[in-house]
Amino acid sequence: MPSLEQAEMLGLNPLRNGQESLTIVCMSTDDLPETFHVTTDEQLRAVSNLTRHRIMAVLRFEPATITQIAQRVGLAKGSSSYHVRLLERAGLVKVVRTRKVRGVTERYYAMAAQSIELPDPGPGQPDVLLRNAVADLEASPVDGERHVRMAHLRLTEEQFTELGARLQALADEYRTLSDPSLPDVSLVFALFRPAPRQQVEQDAE
Repeated sequence: MPSLEQAEMLGLNPLRNGQESLTIVCMSTDDLPETFHVTTDEQLRAVSNLTRHRIMAVLRFEPATITQIAQRVGLAKGSSSYHVRLLERAGLVKVVRTRKVRGVTERYYAMAAQSIELPDPGPGQPDVLLRNAVADLEASPVDGERHVRMAHLRLTEEQFTELGARLQALADEYRTLSDPSLPDVSLVFALFRPAPRQQVEQDAE
């Protein structure tokens, strides 16, 4: 079992009165797969929900208990437990550490992979990632710094592919620099070819 100093480094708030038991079981998160591919309807329903999307954002950098998740997302503890159970059942999150205090076992949850990849939406279907990102953007503090821009480009296939790769590389670079002790930042980008205008007009009719 870790020493008190080691437990404090893990953020576990160890007991010091010598009268209560503290048992910690740690499972490494270093061997998490790079990507989790969403393939089933259950997984897609789980990740499509805005509240569960925000829970996964909390768990992306560090494990957390149901109570901690509830505090960070602004949920009742019961609601937090319900949503985490759905994510766990879908395989999107998993228990990576447990702590037993006063006979009660606390479970620390983490993402099941370093990133989640969703299938491309079908024609006319909503894009889950963008829908959740817009909701987060609209809920962000109006007086906070943010950078939102839309650019209309005309590119060759080669330029289109190159730009997509550069955007992904930039996101990966800053993901490796992310420090769990710092405030959250969301980065969202969408590079796509819009439908021809004539087709859009016909769909509107």
